[in-house]
Amino acid sequence: MFPVNDVRQNRLAWVLLFILSLIWGSSFILIKKGLVAFDAGQVGALRIIAAAVFLLPFAIQRVKRAKRKHFIVLLTVGITGSLIPAFLFAVAQTRIDSAIAGVLNAITPFWVILLGTLFFYQKISLRIAIGLFLGFAGTAVLVIAGKEGLDNVNLYGLFVIAATVCYGLILNLIKFKLSELDAITITSVSLVMTGPIAILYLLASTDFISMIGTGYQAMTSLGAIVLLGVLGTAVALVMFNKLVQIKSPVFASSVTYMIPVVAVGWGIIDGEKIVISQLMGMGLILAGVYIANKTL
Repeated sequence: MFPVNDVRQNRLAWVLLFILSLIWGSSFILIKKGLVAFDAGQVGALRIIAAAVFLLPFAIQRVKRAKRKHFIVLLTVGITGSLIPAFLFAVAQTRIDSAIAGVLNAITPFWVILLGTLFFYQKISLRIAIGLFLGFAGTAVLVIAGKEGLDNVNLYGLFVIAATVCYGLILNLIKFKLSELDAITITSVSLVMTGPIAILYLLASTDFISMIGTGYQAMTSLGAIVLLGVLGTAVALVMFNKLVQIKSPVFASSVTYMIPVVAVGWGIIDGEKIVISQLMGMGLILAGVYIANKTL
């Protein structure tokens, strides 16, 4: 028999995993809608600002829970785990479909495992190694695959891959360096610390103010980005950090093989076309993630 608390924690973990797959699976279509009126830098910055503003009251309330040793790690989590990926995904989706970005995001667990092995003394079994191989093979196919098949290298997929490396590092940092802090404290303080950087970039390096006055389309795109920041970054990261703490980084990152289903669904609804070679890449990635996580 399992203790009651363990059963509840396990159920909570699966509920969080399902909700996160819906939220983050929808993030890619929101990025796409944001890019209609704003450039990639503006989308990335606005996403972080919206999340930071939403979480500011929580950060003010909880910042005293963090010790001096935590702040460098929290700033690293904010910049590497939120700010940089927000820009990388936006840049990537200027040239690749939202569905493909969602599937490429599924390689996050591989970086969790590799970086955990290299820097946090985690072990890789033969089955995990096979899963890693399949996942990276699928990633290569997706990056190479063009709209007409395997004939057009799309290097913009590498921006998504870079974002997943960031996620892999941060998941391990949260688990092994911030275990004393609760999920809301980690998320709110790290994002509020990162917010001013995004604000400075937005005001100093872009024409955001003039773009706001361009009409209905700008406001629609802004609404999509604000929703992305509040729901897809702030709320989702609180849930995700909680999931990392009650389970494991690899279990938490397995949300990424549920995300593609939602992302591809939204892409198809929005008129994106998926070719056979891309389906092959998706299949390899999802099979690899499943195999790598099965033993953990």
